[in-house]
Amino acid sequence: MTTELSALLELLRIPSISADAKHRPDVRAALDWVVAFIRNAGGNAEILPGRSGELVVGELRASSDPESAPNVFIYGHVDVQPPDPIDLWTSSPFEPTIRDGWLYCRGVADDKGQFWLLLEAARRLAVERKLPVNIRVLCDAEEEIGGLSAAHWVEQDLRGADACVIFDTAMLGRRIPVFNLACRGTAYFHLVVRTGMRDVHSGVFGGAGLNALHALTTVVQAVLPQGGRLPEGLRAGVTAVDPGELASWADLPRGVEVLRAEGVVPADDEAAREFYLRTWAEPSLDVHGIEGGSPHLMKTIVPAQAEANLSLRLVSGQTVARVAATLEALFQDAAPPGASVQLELLAGSEAAHVSPDSPAIQLGVEAFQRAVGVAPRLVRTGGSLPLASALGRRGIPAVITGFDLPQGNIHAPDERFLLENIELGLGAARELFVAYAGLR
Repeated sequence: MTTELSALLELLRIPSISADAKHRPDVRAALDWVVAFIRNAGGNAEILPGRSGELVVGELRASSDPESAPNVFIYGHVDVQPPDPIDLWTSSPFEPTIRDGWLYCRGVADDKGQFWLLLEAARRLAVERKLPVNIRVLCDAEEEIGGLSAAHWVEQDLRGADACVIFDTAMLGRRIPVFNLACRGTAYFHLVVRTGMRDVHSGVFGGAGLNALHALTTVVQAVLPQGGRLPEGLRAGVTAVDPGELASWADLPRGVEVLRAEGVVPADDEAAREFYLRTWAEPSLDVHGIEGGSPHLMKTIVPAQAEANLSLRLVSGQTVARVAATLEALFQDAAPPGASVQLELLAGSEAAHVSPDSPAIQLGVEAFQRAVGVAPRLVRTGGSLPLASALGRRGIPAVITGFDLPQGNIHAPDERFLLENIELGLGAARELFVAYAGLR
């Protein structure tokens, strides 16, 4: 085992679970690890207070003429998902273990292992005195809990950068890399529907009293998709996909196969055929939980209050503010007489898009062709990345890619990373940094 890989294993052993307050010291330890790594590589770094948590800001300066060298952000997060349920892990979740060509550990794919690829590639170039760009490091420990500190920092940063590189996604398959040119935004809401002062006896008032759960389902039904499309008000701003880009999706894994592999039942007859269109280029709405009355005990009441959490995924051309206002208006219009509706926006981030003609993308494609032997597919992702929208507002093109695989088990037991992809990712990161000397 190489010394460099030993350093990665050291980082992976830190149980930096941001969702669990008991692990706050571990979260801080992971940030300290990143600071030490950058400083040991000859750079500078510090931990700063962010909007909602701490983050590392650092830099490895170009080996020659740093004042005129391009600036390249690299971003990653060192917080990880809770490992539960522990009994479904084959080995301890925070003890890196190699089996059958895979490295198993929580965070090895999402995102400590992939962020380390960028850090290590930059370190090697710096040690060799061959680093042609200024590597500006941005790392947080709250990505898994929706923190916005990194995005807020980018918006306030005066210096900026010529490009940003993020390794935090998966390849389509072995040696089939992708660049995600767009990601959807998100708007997360809490909905409360009230129909009375208190719960009442269903034998005395059932059939006459307005039931809050009935009212809530009526309200939600008004915004659910029909034929895979949300109501027009929630699609305001959506633009058609360029026919060329749409055609390029035709040879991706079929939607029916993607759904089947995850055990997901298609929403309707056209869902599989339109899989990429719906998840990449259309807004969507999902209800994540409903609470009211008593779903587990026999309790004969007419509930007076019901609540739900739901979110919308937004596409380029839409804004959180406009969608939130439209959603509230639709809920109010659908509410039965006498029901009160309160909608609270808990979190939101805008969609982001990078032009395929951007020099950062074009140079990146050529770099990956050299390192991987295959040009990356230019696709989109249905997920959300608040940092991407912040970068877009600053005019900083982002290469969002990664070397995880679909079977990497992120957010699940036995998270793993293919060992051969470590050197592959290091080589691609190195080629990217060398290629980005041409950004100025």
